[in-house]
Amino acid sequence: MRIQFIGSGDAFGNGGRFNACLLLETSETPCLVDCGASSLIAMKRFHVDPNSIRTILITHLHGDHFGGLPFFILDGQFARRSAPLTIVGPPGIRETLPLAMETFFPGSSKTVQKFDWSILEWQPRQAMNLNHLTVTPYPVRHGRTSSFALRVEAEGRVVAYSGDTEWCDELAEAGRDADLFICEAYFYDKSIKFHLDLKTLESHLPAFRPKRLVLTHMGPDMLGRKDLGYELAEDGKTIVLHQSL
Repeated sequence: MRIQFIGSGDAFGNGGRFNACLLLETSETPCLVDCGASSLIAMKRFHVDPNSIRTILITHLHGDHFGGLPFFILDGQFARRSAPLTIVGPPGIRETLPLAMETFFPGSSKTVQKFDWSILEWQPRQAMNLNHLTVTPYPVRHGRTSSFALRVEAEGRVVAYSGDTEWCDELAEAGRDADLFICEAYFYDKSIKFHLDLKTLESHLPAFRPKRLVLTHMGPDMLGRKDLGYELAEDGKTIVLHQSL
């Protein structure tokens, strides 16, 4: 399994980083986890073919995590995409995505695409089998929007992703003993509602022991610090998890 950070930034482009977007590639099929507003630009910067993506997993319906979908779908239309596409997100995505498409590109949600695409919705803790991936969503706390951390299993490996959230026990469920846990750390030690700081995360790590931790979605407070002692995401960074025997 290969993971690439197409975008590792926050909503505001701090550090010049693209919005949240992960590319997860297995021997079977590539998948996106989140697709923030800048994701199509970032994919083309890193030479990732949007038409190769078969599955997109969305953690929550904030623009820096799902706002790239209208661009992605329209690009598929003009690029003569033929491969099917499955989009999975929180309850409400079936209604919200067409509204976003109409806001950005009026008439686009009513265009009959030349490729088959479907929209599915997460149910808490109910695993879904999606194009050779097993994905389990865990409800987390991020304001008024329905938000999920995701635990993705493929090729004998587990990748967990926090999405955006304050600390909650569901993060430990999603990340327990994961081969890779990609987790938000927006602040260093400032505790606020709906986002996670490194010191709070650090205090809980011994209880669920991810094998490898990478911090992402960092704000200016984190980006301005040196020698944090943890592995940090950056746009373009690639991680390879070899298939379990």
